[in-house]
Amino acid sequence: MPETVNLKLVHWVDSILPRHCGACEARLTEAGHFCARCINALPWNHSACPGCALPTATGSLCAACLARPRPFDAAFAAFTLDAPVRQAVHALKYQAVFRHAPALGPLMAEALRRRAGPMPELLLPVPLHRRRLWRRGYNQSLELTRILSAALTIPVMVDGMRRLRATPDQIGLGIAARRRSLDGAFSADARLAGRHIALVDDVMTTGATFEALTVVARKAGAARVEVWALARTPKRDG
Repeated sequence: MPETVNLKLVHWVDSILPRHCGACEARLTEAGHFCARCINALPWNHSACPGCALPTATGSLCAACLARPRPFDAAFAAFTLDAPVRQAVHALKYQAVFRHAPALGPLMAEALRRRAGPMPELLLPVPLHRRRLWRRGYNQSLELTRILSAALTIPVMVDGMRRLRATPDQIGLGIAARRRSLDGAFSADARLAGRHIALVDDVMTTGATFEALTVVARKAGAARVEVWALARTPKRDG
C-alpha cells in the first residue's frame, strides 16, 4: 500500500535546501523560487478571453465563447502552459515535487488581485476520485488552492465538490469526448447555495472538467462560478 505523502515534511525539506532560481539556476539572495528576471520572463497569460482564458490579442471574448458561452461566469489562468511553468506543473502533478506550488501560487494570487470585480467567497479545488487520491497520496489542485487561500484570505471548502466515479485519463481526448466522459461524474454540496465561488485546478485544457463542475454547482444553487487555473493550454497551430 502506498503511503500518503507527508506534505509538511516535504515543505520543510524544500525550505532548507540551497535556493536557486527554478528557471535559470542562479543563486537566490531573497526568498522565492525565481529570480526577478525570470519572473518577468514567465509565460504570463496577460491578455486572455474572459470566457475560457485562452490567450487573445485583445483580451476580449474569443469567437468560440461568443458562439457558445461557457456555463461558468468567468475564467482565469495566470500562465500559458509553456516552459518553465509546464515543467513545474508536471513535476508537481506526477513527481510529487511540491516546491513549485508555493513558488507559482503567490504569483497567481498577485495576478488575481489585479483583476477587476469582487473576489469569491469560497475556493474549491477540483476533486480527485478516492482511488486516484489513494494512489497519488495528494491532490495537486488542493495544494494550489490552499496557497491561494492563504495569499488572498479566502476560505477553502475542501469537500464542496465530490468526484462520484473514476473517469478515464483525458489526455488526447477532444472536448466532446471529455464532456461525455465527465457526465454525472461530480456532485456539489448544498452549502454552495447563494455563494460566489471559484473552482481551482492546476491546468485548464478544454475546460470540460470545469464545465461539468459548474453544472452541478449551479444545481446546488451557487450564485456565481469562476474557474481558476494556474496554467492554460493554448491552442496550437494545426
